[in-house]
Amino acid sequence: MPLLVALVVLVGALCVLDLVLTVGVIKRLREHTELLTAPPPEPAVAVGERVGDFATTTVGGAALGPQDFAGETLVAFFSPTCKPCNEKLPDFLRYAKTPMAGEASPVAVVVGDPAQANDFASRLAPVARVVVEGPGGAMGTAFKADMYPTLLKVAPADDGSLVVTDNAAALEPSAAIAAPVPAR
Repeated sequence: MPLLVALVVLVGALCVLDLVLTVGVIKRLREHTELLTAPPPEPAVAVGERVGDFATTTVGGAALGPQDFAGETLVAFFSPTCKPCNEKLPDFLRYAKTPMAGEASPVAVVVGDPAQANDFASRLAPVARVVVEGPGGAMGTAFKADMYPTLLKVAPADDGSLVVTDNAAALEPSAAIAAPVPAR
């Protein structure tokens, strides 16, 4: 009889433990669901905000600073280890191959280990001015880019500094530009 009582107590303790673990798993699943359905965080830099000063060099060896931006320019920050960056890269390449009227050549900043960044940089080099830098690099700091991908449009202000004109730039051409011109 004592063996039967001990067995019932053991089974009861296992059931209570299972219940506690199940409640914990359900709580974690709810937290993950909230994280996955939450809207994406706002970009760190606001429209109209001035970009900090920076000086860097492109992979082609050209100097790049705020004075080298003429007209509205798309600036994209990518990380080779980020899945959304890999998904967004083909759209950026398509966009960069067909520049919009009045836009300067885009700038692509690849943030990460240079060995990993070389693939991204080689794919971007034909269509954009490419900068490879580590986390906390000159451009990332100046543009306050701390999440990837970050797509910004900037334009020079009257005083020569850069001002953000769009902090969530879309990579799709506008319908007016993309629509074919009817024949007359």
